[in-house]
Amino acid sequence: MGFDLPGLLAARAGEGPELWARYLNPQTAKVLHSVGLDRQWVRAEGPYLWDDQGRRYLDWLAGFGVFGVGRNHPVVRQAVKDVLDADLADMVKMDTPLLAGLLGEALVRRAPYLDRVYLCNSGTEAVEAALKFARYATGRGRVLFCSHAYHGLTAGSMSVNGAKEFTDGFGPLLPSTMVPLGDLDALRRELGRGDVAALIVEPVQGKGVHLAPPGYLAQAAEILHAQGALLICDEVQCGLGRTGRFFGFDHDGVEPDLVTVAKTLSGGIAPIGATIGTEKIFAKVYSNMTRVLVHDTTYSHNNTAAAAGLAALSVLDEEGLVANAERRGAELTAGLREAAERYDFISDVRGRGLMIGIEFGKPRTLRQRARYSPMTLARKGLFTQMIVCDLFEHHRILTQTASDHADVLKLLPPLTTTGEDVEWFLSAFRSVMDAVSGSSRPVWHFAKGLTTRALGAS
Repeated sequence: MGFDLPGLLAARAGEGPELWARYLNPQTAKVLHSVGLDRQWVRAEGPYLWDDQGRRYLDWLAGFGVFGVGRNHPVVRQAVKDVLDADLADMVKMDTPLLAGLLGEALVRRAPYLDRVYLCNSGTEAVEAALKFARYATGRGRVLFCSHAYHGLTAGSMSVNGAKEFTDGFGPLLPSTMVPLGDLDALRRELGRGDVAALIVEPVQGKGVHLAPPGYLAQAAEILHAQGALLICDEVQCGLGRTGRFFGFDHDGVEPDLVTVAKTLSGGIAPIGATIGTEKIFAKVYSNMTRVLVHDTTYSHNNTAAAAGLAALSVLDEEGLVANAERRGAELTAGLREAAERYDFISDVRGRGLMIGIEFGKPRTLRQRARYSPMTLARKGLFTQMIVCDLFEHHRILTQTASDHADVLKLLPPLTTTGEDVEWFLSAFRSVMDAVSGSSRPVWHFAKGLTTRALGAS
């Protein structure tokens, strides 16, 4: 009698692909099947996943960075259970809930040059708030963004997206202009038009894992402020410890005007995002009591998300996960750079902490070029997808490409990653590259099939 979740899961197990094809995005199941990543996942803990055959996988996709503290962390789970058991009055709306206030306090303590926090449900909502706040505070309408940028897929955040495949057909968008990442002269030229509200930039970009050049953020902030514009740092993926500093911009000695966070802040359990900004900006947006709801969202202060956020921040501190990200990232990067010297296909290894990109490029030898070039001609990025699939199929490691139409493998391990996990990946990666370089396994036959399927779908 009544709703029986365990019974429902058992009775309908394995129906996910069919249900998605019928009721949700029909392409999702097709894509997963075509690249061999379809599995029925039944359990998760820390950096690991288990399928319905009892096989354990190393999860270095981490929900695109959501599981910074690992999957199903007991501290975060307990915090959410405690909130539910407390029977609190939630989302009354005519109130000032304690847990939301405590989370705002905890975030500002970690960014003492900022003063106030707007809470929301996701990274793209945090970006939307930052864009609105910057435009209102400056009285200007245009926003600058960087090449390769990705800030979300709602209408405002999509307007500052550097990839046309996400924006085509969804216009008209907000007034915005792309400037090359690291190009200060381009920034000055655009600011000279007098209508720029802000520059939004990821200190480490999610699409392609490109880093802002040393000194760029600090110089950009100085140039922006001289022209009355703002610096927005998007830390949705690279923030909260992932780069080996609490914020990615901490590597650059800069104090942005607005900062967006999400992903790791959720503890992987309750959706939450936040926009952190200066008193001056918030005072303009919320300038009097009649503007109290000028920017808000129904679920923004819910107790479940606030508790998960407080617990996730506590875990980062108590378990020393920021330092662990720096340490494990250094071990991983060193191992990958050794591999780059050995394998002709690797052209670059870049990133910070546990946000790393491995770029593949045209090999020097004619023999290897004859294998690499047809995949590149068929579709840019297929070579990297082959590496992803081989790591998954033969070594049970889940990763993904850093962006569409780019041969970059992105690694986003949980910040709880151990030395043993790093060695698991490095050993597997060397094995895959040996197979690709010497055809010790029929990996190229798989690649041929992948190419055929990709061409058939395009």
